[in-house]
Amino acid sequence: MKCLECGYEKEIDQNAILCPKCGGLMEILVEPPKDFSFDSLKGRGVWRYQRMIAGEYKKIVSINEGGTPLIRSCNINKNMYMKYEGVNPTGSFKDRGMTVAVSSAVSNNYKTVIAASTGNTAAAAAAYASRAGIKSFIVLPKGKVALGKLAQSILYGTTIMEVEGSFDVAMGAVMKLYKDLKVVYPLNSFNPWRLEGQKTIAFEITEEIGVPDAVIVPVGNAGNIYAIWKGFTELVKAGVTEKIPRMIGVQAEGASPIAKAFIEGSQSPLFTDNPETVATAIRIGKPVNWRKAMKAVRESRGTMLVVSDNEILKAQRDLARKEGVGAEPASSASLAGYYKALDRKIVYPDEKVVLILTGHSLKDPESMGKAETKRILINPSFIEKIILEEVNENDGS
Repeated sequence: MKCLECGYEKEIDQNAILCPKCGGLMEILVEPPKDFSFDSLKGRGVWRYQRMIAGEYKKIVSINEGGTPLIRSCNINKNMYMKYEGVNPTGSFKDRGMTVAVSSAVSNNYKTVIAASTGNTAAAAAAYASRAGIKSFIVLPKGKVALGKLAQSILYGTTIMEVEGSFDVAMGAVMKLYKDLKVVYPLNSFNPWRLEGQKTIAFEITEEIGVPDAVIVPVGNAGNIYAIWKGFTELVKAGVTEKIPRMIGVQAEGASPIAKAFIEGSQSPLFTDNPETVATAIRIGKPVNWRKAMKAVRESRGTMLVVSDNEILKAQRDLARKEGVGAEPASSASLAGYYKALDRKIVYPDEKVVLILTGHSLKDPESMGKAETKRILINPSFIEKIILEEVNENDGS
């Protein structure tokens, strides 16, 4: 394990989360087994790749997460693929991280877990804590969590604590609590063990279609883009593959501290106290994993992009109406970023590109309701007439 800030190194220790020397973020440096191959694996999902996941687990807490579909585009570009994380047990990619983080917690005898959240982490943390039979606390920004995610957290029976302000206020409270009260195990992505689960996205993509030219990831707290890059780098170290895709991060215009810094050539993000975007899952002004995200993008020779809320909502409609895939706004930022990357010749139409669709559309029913469509209050006797008019109009007759 190595600190990204002061460079302190220590042997693998599952009780270690932040650097014991400076309090900075730790990386888990995995030396993959040299005899690793996909052909030798059994089962499905995250734990199919247990030999590549650091740590020892006395008990594995799983709800059969992972093994999500990689969907090839039919109508946008046949070289574009969508890794649909919305079909995980609680509807987002966070389940991959939670199975490892909660398994690590119980294996080290923790009885209580905590997480700050914009919604998806809350749902996943609550579900996996319930599965493990331990207590969970969730800290949310009051009034800023999408209805679907809030309802999930309520259903799973967690203790919800709401704070005035943004997600960053909630995150600050959790980090302070962890430092002051070591009996509580944190499940946010500053916990490097959580990212060990999320990196399996890279393994699944590679096993199915090989290494793509680029992977496009929505960026909020910035752990996922690093985790996926980490997965690809470990496959190269293991001798399974020979290249790493360009990692392209996408942030919403009103919450883009990392992307704006990257574009301007700054070495550190331009934090904001009041992030705003329709994509609530990435409405984060002070992403804790910014160093990891920048490392992943730079070392993969990738880039960062900024997209507007209008571009995100258009992409959400396109995913649904051109591909039949329902994704929440944060996920749809990937497609908005893909359009922009094509326009700017950052990627090309003949390149194999994977979009990470991080969460299901049902996570945010309000955003779906904003999409325009025809809704007709009608006497049943006129239904046939309306349908024939529509059919004739589409046929040009």
